[in-house]
Amino acid sequence: MPRNTKTGGVHEAMVLHALQQGEYQYETQVCIGTRPGGGKHYVDVIADKMGNKYLISLKWQQVGGTAEQKVPFEVICLTEAILNSNEKYIKAYLVLGGAGWTLRDFYTSGGLEKHLEYREKVDILTLEDFVAIANKGKL
Repeated sequence: MPRNTKTGGVHEAMVLHALQQGEYQYETQVCIGTRPGGGKHYVDVIADKMGNKYLISLKWQQVGGTAEQKVPFEVICLTEAILNSNEKYIKAYLVLGGAGWTLRDFYTSGGLEKHLEYREKVDILTLEDFVAIANKGKL
């Protein structure tokens, strides 16, 4: 049976609504350059408030699957994008939504930190935590 890949749309809608509440302007599905190793790098959202721009990548895991395995590479790509942006982007957020994560606590608590240097450039948050700060305009 084919997997339902449309469930991430609810995730995106919640993030966009929170950004609106926080008075951010935003663009969706923006190519920001190339990923390490080649290939275009699209981010789900670029949020802007008073000239401060933030990259936002969304990962949805409703049931067990491959999104979990993609998180470390996405962190590498977002870190690289921030470093290569000449301060165009000040921070990136990787937002993990859905109940199918087995490593969500590991990722959101900084478990990757001993393997990758990213913490000053990328925050990995649950959907709920991201919505809470975006609603308040506190990215």
